[in-house]
Amino acid sequence: MARSIAILGGTGAEGSGLANRLARAGERIVIGSRDAQRAQETAKQLGERIGGSAQIEGTDNVSAAARCEVAILTVPFSGQAALLKQLKNVWKPGTTVIDTTVPLAASVGGAATRMLGVWQGSAAEAAAEMLPPGVSIAAAFQNLSAELLAGDVPVECDVLVCSDEEKAKQLAMVLAEKIPGVRAWNGGKLENARIVESITALLIGLNIRHKVHSAGVRFTGLPEKSS
Repeated sequence: MARSIAILGGTGAEGSGLANRLARAGERIVIGSRDAQRAQETAKQLGERIGGSAQIEGTDNVSAAARCEVAILTVPFSGQAALLKQLKNVWKPGTTVIDTTVPLAASVGGAATRMLGVWQGSAAEAAAEMLPPGVSIAAAFQNLSAELLAGDVPVECDVLVCSDEEKAKQLAMVLAEKIPGVRAWNGGKLENARIVESITALLIGLNIRHKVHSAGVRFTGLPEKSS
């Protein structure tokens, strides 16, 4: 049976892209949004595009988080803290949160190629402080192109997964490799998310300079992944 995965902030480009790819892989997706109607419309559009096999619906963020075992956080950094505070008493024990947040200056009106300083070190570490006991966190997906996620062709990009909890890390790696073309790697402790998050700003700069939307990262010299 497919697990239920909430995509919080799932009407945005990154969230809807991940919803698209994971639904195509057979996962049961619940798109969350501040506006339940907007989430339902996004879910309907994705379902029609993917076809009859898609298990995808939309609701508000609180309802989505309350009914799922896995939640992928895809809101801008400026909205991360407010949403996590709203969900503090909503999470079910044993839930795994996968944080994709990048503290780009663009979230507060600055340049998309610059990072904001985060007291905790990274957006993922900040999120970890706002989760209740019994809810685990992994950081992943920060470097994937939203434009490529919206389609159905292979995504030529590696995903580094950082977490202090092995179960959360392995779950995020399994989900990442459901996206064709993606290879997932153990990125170590959650504190390493500060490095992974900063790569996004570099990729945005490359996209701008080369007038593309698909820059990604590949790591060489590592063992071949089995297909």
